[in-house]
Amino acid sequence: MVTALGIKREKQALGYAVTEVGSEDLEQRPEGDVARVLQGKASGVQITQQSGLSGSGTNIIIRGQTTFSGSNQALFIVDGVPFSTDTNPSGRNGSRQDFINGNNGSSRFLDLDPNSIESVNVLKGLAAATLYGSQGRNGVILITTKGGSTQQGPKKTEITVNSSMFFNEIASLPEYQDVYGNGFDQSFGWFFSNWGPAFEEGGPSGWGQQNAINGTASGTPGFLQHPYSTSTAAIQAAFPEFQGALYEWRPYDSVKNFFKTGTVANTSVNVRGTSDDGKIGYNMNYGYLKDNGFTPNNGVTRNTLSVGGRAILSNKFTVNGTLNFARTKFVSPPVALSQGNGATGTGSSIFGDLWFTPRSIDVVGLPFQDPITGGSVYYRQNNSIQHPLWTVNNAETNQETNRVFGQATVQYEINDNLNLVYRAGIDVYSENNTNFQNKGGINSNSGDVRLASGVYETWNNTNTIWDHNLVLNGDFDITEKIGSTFNVGATTRREIFDQNGVASDGQQVFGVLRHFNFLNQNEIQTFNERNIAGVYAQADFDYDNFLYVTLAGRNDWVSNFSTENRSQFYPSASLSFIPTAAIDGLKSENVLNYLKIRGGIGVSANFDGTSNYPIASTLTLDTQDAQDSSGRNIVTNTTGIRLGNPDLQPETLEEIEIGIESRWWDSRITLDASIYQRKTNDLILDRPLDPATGFTVTATNIGEIESEGVEIDLGVNWIRAKEEGGFDWSTNLNFTAYETTVVDLGLDTDQVVYSGFSNLGNAAIEGEPLGVFFGSKILTDANGDFVVGADGNYVQAPNDGIIGDPNPDWVANVRNSLSYKNFTLAFQWNYTQGGDIYSSTISTLLGRGLITETIDRENTFILPGVDANGNVNNRQINNSTYFFSNLLFGPSELQVYDATTVRLQEASLSYSLPSKFLDKTPFGSLSFTVSGNNLWYRAINTPKGANFDPNTSGTGVGNGFGFDFLNGPSSRRYGLSVKASF
Repeated sequence: MVTALGIKREKQALGYAVTEVGSEDLEQRPEGDVARVLQGKASGVQITQQSGLSGSGTNIIIRGQTTFSGSNQALFIVDGVPFSTDTNPSGRNGSRQDFINGNNGSSRFLDLDPNSIESVNVLKGLAAATLYGSQGRNGVILITTKGGSTQQGPKKTEITVNSSMFFNEIASLPEYQDVYGNGFDQSFGWFFSNWGPAFEEGGPSGWGQQNAINGTASGTPGFLQHPYSTSTAAIQAAFPEFQGALYEWRPYDSVKNFFKTGTVANTSVNVRGTSDDGKIGYNMNYGYLKDNGFTPNNGVTRNTLSVGGRAILSNKFTVNGTLNFARTKFVSPPVALSQGNGATGTGSSIFGDLWFTPRSIDVVGLPFQDPITGGSVYYRQNNSIQHPLWTVNNAETNQETNRVFGQATVQYEINDNLNLVYRAGIDVYSENNTNFQNKGGINSNSGDVRLASGVYETWNNTNTIWDHNLVLNGDFDITEKIGSTFNVGATTRREIFDQNGVASDGQQVFGVLRHFNFLNQNEIQTFNERNIAGVYAQADFDYDNFLYVTLAGRNDWVSNFSTENRSQFYPSASLSFIPTAAIDGLKSENVLNYLKIRGGIGVSANFDGTSNYPIASTLTLDTQDAQDSSGRNIVTNTTGIRLGNPDLQPETLEEIEIGIESRWWDSRITLDASIYQRKTNDLILDRPLDPATGFTVTATNIGEIESEGVEIDLGVNWIRAKEEGGFDWSTNLNFTAYETTVVDLGLDTDQVVYSGFSNLGNAAIEGEPLGVFFGSKILTDANGDFVVGADGNYVQAPNDGIIGDPNPDWVANVRNSLSYKNFTLAFQWNYTQGGDIYSSTISTLLGRGLITETIDRENTFILPGVDANGNVNNRQINNSTYFFSNLLFGPSELQVYDATTVRLQEASLSYSLPSKFLDKTPFGSLSFTVSGNNLWYRAINTPKGANFDPNTSGTGVGNGFGFDFLNGPSSRRYGLSVKASF
């Protein structure tokens, strides 16, 4: 089993939880994102996609969140060296505004090809990750590539080819109603909403009652005047062909027709071999991914090449190394935050302008671009909605990343018991970003002049990690029964992030995307640098193969804190006891085959803070702060709003973990269970300051978070094949439950909203789970009853409060594998119990009258609650008032839903050709697999017609979670794979 720093140990010697995922669970998958491929394959690992867009970002959290000021993302180690998995801010506004204005960039583990991975080991606890110091505090994903594997290959050159073709389609298309169309209160209008008349002529809500449709205005019953013939004078002039034209009043499948079925082509070629004497081995891997998303102008193209080798030299030296190159291109239309009526911030939203489309509007059939100005045109009579197809054709986010990463290792055998190893690693990526939108766009919410004038932003992010590690390894038998190993080493890590670019606005000539064609330019520039130096030691002792003790410690020095506070020591200890080896008669073949009891305690720290260099106050130089009356720029050089705190200390984490591992009934049943408790002390928080001090905020150490959880991995071999090719059925269940509670904040207030908006976001509140939703509530009386106003709508409370908890009660994944002869059927179910989701998607579909739950248009509604005098409410409201004024635009509490979900995460059927059919062919093996991902799901406590998928992250990749801001539907993928070896 591979553990920290690549140290290999027997699993029975480990006093902490480690999960291994083999290549068979990673290859030939519809997803090209290795994090999403890992979904459900290890207990304690929580993976959330930003959306179903191809190449969108992914959150990967192990054992829940432990901080809200620094990162909670797991550390990735590839072939023994750190690997950056950043999801970088998009553009000049920085990470705080990303989710509002349109961040849909990729997480950089997208640069890894799952087909090139030999194995993945997940280190979950602090005792397991001690040797990685502060970088390992959130758990570690250890990836060994095929090029970096030390396993001896075949004595001949072996070539393996994986080739796949998958279809990629929208999975969360709502169940739209086709009874009513555009308008409000059963009257027609070219509005956002779908509360208009019916598509049937007769009845009280039929179109026969509407002069705009019954022929009075158009001259033809059942037809409207074309929206471009009655719109603004400019649109009428631009489209003379529609003057006097008719528009049929009927339902259109606009949203469905907007999307397409994408394709995912994935090819991987691996070449490996070993010399006759086994002293030289080599491995080469090439991968190609072309992922065309279901959303127009969304896709990922990736090329990867890796080379690895190992040589045992005659002078006691062994050398090995890997070198990897990846080029990844991601493209997408903008996905800014939306709450049901276009983009909320200063960006554009492809989904925010699409999802509310009334059923009587033909998105694909209506021209989207003014032929004279190039600007957006659409059906609303004041042209206040940006046409989704205009967004597709005139706005874009793209990233093209070139990356090199790898390592070189030299090992010297001092003698049979000692060896010295030096490893140098490097990870460098250059991420070239472009955001643009031609002039003529429309954002009626913000009215942003800059966006309407046309924007063009280009910038480069260059991230470099240098990693050096020198370690002395020893292996000695103290007595016949007592053995020991030790590792003593030193390591350094240098991190450099350099961002440079230009943001331009004021486009002069439509469609020309060059900075010289824009009137105004501003800089995009950030530079961060940090050094981490550490020394570490680990000693392992075993007694008679049934008792194992590991003691470890590391001391880090981190450069972004003051000299007095930059040093931190992390000790850990773990114990593994094997009763079945220690106690005679306990082990039996037919009952208990193996039992291990383990426990560990570990310590770590977080040096991230709320800013990159929180101990120092800084100056802000702005050469374009303002202009004087003559139009000349006024240059300012002012102190920043943040007061540096040289006394700031790192957050400290402590964890204790105990667990068992067992095998029963001839290993037909396996059980691996852990419980843990983790505390984060000295939380780094931003404390508000009186502006009279010249600053508004400073970072300080106050507060405590406590986490506890349980993880269970259960395996059952229901039917074991008695001979090769016989029927075999096995099931693996992993179960995760955790709770993270804010124990103390120590501030003048007992709550901090740390993600989202100040009046709608994730909050840390004393005595509550970390991350609870904080937002506007329905007013309640002294008895806890909802208060309804004189207009029949809920009254909003004067003070915001807790409106939900996004943390799930528990999560279970069940994987089944059934094989017979050369066939294998496998499928994985996921069940998430509880946890809330704030969903703009659901509230938009309900509030705009679009889905089947809103068909009841002729009855009235009475909201449960009391009036201002405490009497039971009897005020009647109509359907549009109920859904529109309450569920969409009422208190935020009404947009929160239970996110309990059952999901068919994966399914596959494989067939391997028998070897006898391949004897006279060049193939060593040949197999075919039909597989799919996210094939079916149901969020059982959300409206069925919404078909909503809670696996989404509207606040982007970071510490916010549980929010959906119309940031994109989910994806369903299915197709065929072929694997052949030569």
